[in-house]
Formats: sequence, C-alpha cells, structure tokens
Amino acid sequence: MNGMFPGPTLYAYKGQRIKVNVVNQGSYNVTIHWHGVKQPRNPWSDGPEYVTQCPIKPGANFTYDIILSTEEGTLWWHAHSDWSRATVHGAIIVYPKNGTNYPFTQPDDQFPIFLASWFKGDVMEIVETALDDGGEFNISDAFTINGQPGYLYNCSETDMYQLTFDYGKTYLLRVINGIMNEEMFFMVANHTFTLVGMDGAYTKPLETDYILISPGQTMDVLIKANQTPNHYYMAARALEGVVYNNSTTTALVKYSGNYNATPSFPDLPYYNDTDAAESFVDGIRSLASEEHPIDVPQTVDTHMYITVSMNAIPCINNSCDGPNGSRLAASLNNISFQTPSMDILQAYYKQIGGVFTTDFPDEPPYYYNFTGSDFPDNVLIPTLGTRVRVVEYNTSMEMVFQGTNVLDGAENHPMHLHGFSFYFVGSGYGIFNNETDPKSYNLVDPPEVNTIGVPKNGWAAVRFRADNPGVWFMHCHLDRHSSWGMDMAFIVKNGTTNSTSILPPPRNLNPC
Repeated sequence: MNGMFPGPTLYAYKGQRIKVNVVNQGSYNVTIHWHGVKQPRNPWSDGPEYVTQCPIKPGANFTYDIILSTEEGTLWWHAHSDWSRATVHGAIIVYPKNGTNYPFTQPDDQFPIFLASWFKGDVMEIVETALDDGGEFNISDAFTINGQPGYLYNCSETDMYQLTFDYGKTYLLRVINGIMNEEMFFMVANHTFTLVGMDGAYTKPLETDYILISPGQTMDVLIKANQTPNHYYMAARALEGVVYNNSTTTALVKYSGNYNATPSFPDLPYYNDTDAAESFVDGIRSLASEEHPIDVPQTVDTHMYITVSMNAIPCINNSCDGPNGSRLAASLNNISFQTPSMDILQAYYKQIGGVFTTDFPDEPPYYYNFTGSDFPDNVLIPTLGTRVRVVEYNTSMEMVFQGTNVLDGAENHPMHLHGFSFYFVGSGYGIFNNETDPKSYNLVDPPEVNTIGVPKNGWAAVRFRADNPGVWFMHCHLDRHSSWGMDMAFIVKNGTTNSTSILPPPRNLNPC
C-alpha cells in the first residue's frame, strides 16, 4: 500500500471520523477492512468482500468512511479479499480524546510492532492453486516484524527492524498480529511487559515476560528501558497448530550510548507450551474503571452454541488433495459458508432475493463427543450455504464456541466479529456444560475484545449487545479456515428510530 510494507499508519483521536480513498492499482480485486472499528450504523465501509461490499476492481476506487466511536488504543486495517491481507495492511492508532489522558503513565515514546507473514511467491496464486486442488495451503516462508524477517533467515541476515531505547525511559509497543495462520509468542530479551490494552480497549495492568497474540488481535504493552545498555533481541514464534511455520522472526532493541554489545536472545515459550498460553490469557481483565466503564450483559436474550470444525467434501474419483481424495472444508455448526456473487448487505438493504438465507442455526445439528477421536460420518461433510442469523436490535447475545476434533483438526481458533466488541466471559477445555460452566463466568471485568482464541479441544464464551444495525461478518482469523468456510454473518435489524437504523448507502458503491 503506497509502496510500503507494512502500509501507512492511520492516526486519530477517539470519536473522530476518517475518510480514506482506496485506489486499486494492482492486478486483483481488493477491499479494505478496518479491523476493530465498530462502524456504528455504517456497514457500508466495513470491507469484507461480498459480505458488505463488492470488490474494488483493478483501476477502480472507493472512499471508505471510517467512524470511530468507543475505540481507544491500537487497531489495524487490512485487505479483506482472499489472502491479499498478507501484504496489504497497516496500523490504526486511536489516541485518547483531546483533553483526556492514558489511564497509565504517559510513555516517553511509542512504536507500532507489526507481525506479518511473508511468502516468496504470488500469494494469490498460491491460494488459488490450493483451493483448486482441495488440499492444505503452503505455510509462509517467513514471519516479519515491521516488514523484516530478522537475522535467523538467510534472506535478511544483515537487515532487520531496529529500535533505540534511552536508559530510564518507558516505551509503549503497539503489537499487531497480522500473521495469516499462527498465534505468536512475543518477547524482548531480559525485559518485562505491562499489558495495558487490547483490541482498542484498556486492560488492568498485567505484568508478564511474554505475550501470546492471535491473528487479528492487538496488544498495547509498556516496556521500561531499565537494563544494562546493550543489544536485546525482540522475537516471536508460533504456538503450534495442525499446520504452522516453526521459524522465529527477530528485531533488535539497542540502547543508546557507547558500549561493547553482546546481544541477548529471549527465552521464548516452546511451540507446544499450552500452559504458558493459558496462563497469559487467563490473566487479562478489562480496566473497568469509572472513566472507562464496561457494560457486560448480565442476562441473555439469545444463546448460541457454535461448533467450530474441519470438514471434507467428496471429489469425483477421489481426485482432490484432501483426506482420501476429498476437498478440505471448514464450518460453523456444520455450515460451510459459500461466498455469494453479490454482497449480502446490498441484497438485504434492497430486498434482493436468492443471495442468502436466514436459517443459520443456534446450535449444531448433531451432538457427539466433540473433542474425541471418533466422530459420526454425518459431521464429516458439511452443508454448503450462505446462511445468516437475523437478530433484533439491542438483543443481548451469548455465543459459546465449541472446538471439535473432526479430521484430527483441533487447534486454537481466533474468532473475530465485525461491527462489535464482545466480552470474553469464560473458556475451558473439553465439552461445554451449560449447567455448570456458566457458574465460572467472569461478568465483572472480562476483557472487551473483537477477537478471541477458542482453546484447542475446548470452548470459549462471549457476550455482547446487538446494538449496531447492519450486516456483520464473523469468521476464524486463521485464513486457511476462513477460506474453507469457517464463517457466517449476522444481520442486526434496525431499531425504531433513525439514530438506531443503518445509514443510507454511499453513492459510489462498486458494482459486482
């Protein structure tokens, strides 16, 4: 974007409005999503291709109207058309409203730290080949920190991102996981972090040696330059998944001054250290202060129990590259999302039939041992469809995501909801028990986020109020899974007034 990787950072103050004209000078269709921006009443500028808009074709342009509301902290923007977000992305930094301050000590300086994937080939061609063949996607060739892989990769031995610290100062690192398919452990050698924000909302200060950040998430951490002046590596590597890149990306923190440098490397948690992952996630709490209150629904109007699964679709003569010659797929409640040929939002707003159906189920069609090693044949092949869930305005919602082990495909799923932040009220391993597990919910200060990790062979529960009318996409932020159909959409109906109804569409909507 604009010849930059990562692309340009957008800066704004809480509650401001930004207009961005995107001109497509590339070879592929593109759309842009403003990840974590709630876009009140304005789904027209949310961005997911064929969900809220038709794509910007090569040579065309579209002006996005980005409406900030309650967000404060770090968000990001990225392409939302196939896998083009691998290289089309950047940070959004939302400062406190003029006249207000951070709810923590003012940092001396701050830096966005963008984690991303790097592929040596044309990403879109790599993806199209995998989808045509029906098998697994290639893993990335490297991870990057602010555009550079670091010294552990031959291609970047002598060039990596570097920061300079002055001893005694405090810095704010705005960490963004824009990686395509891996959750990442992230550390700076010999230093500790204080987590103070996540997904554009403040958290209670959490001191930690490392963070675990899922694709789609952002985390704001304070770091004090209180070590002996030297060089210290910043590094990130993955928490293991079914398929993952096991390499390590690095950057360098250098203290100012004259000294003989002997660089230190961080002791990152190991790939399979689920205890480290769980310990960090369990410690995160909303700030929930008088200046930054939260509003967790204490009662619920609509409960949804959603299985998150891998699947397979038979191919003629077993000719595909998936299990037993099938085509890999993925689903929510055994529905594998099919991308329509025109966007759902226009079809809903203009009452055009035949684009989607309104029968996404509130529970899975089959109950079985979701996390076991044996499963019935009827859950292997998903139902294909563009199904949405229609919700009345201001409904209080609870969603429980249930991980499954179908096709031995259990892994952590970062589930992302457009148009809202939700409260992450509880999680656990095994099969959710709707009698006993809600007793352990945190309804006092749960983190307010837009992306949560559903534990491998476990469950995660969120609550939110459906007070933003429009069409809003929900999907796994592992792009492998989203491409295979681990997606759905909500339609939140208008309220009873103009101020609780969808804004009129812009005049310059792109044609399909």
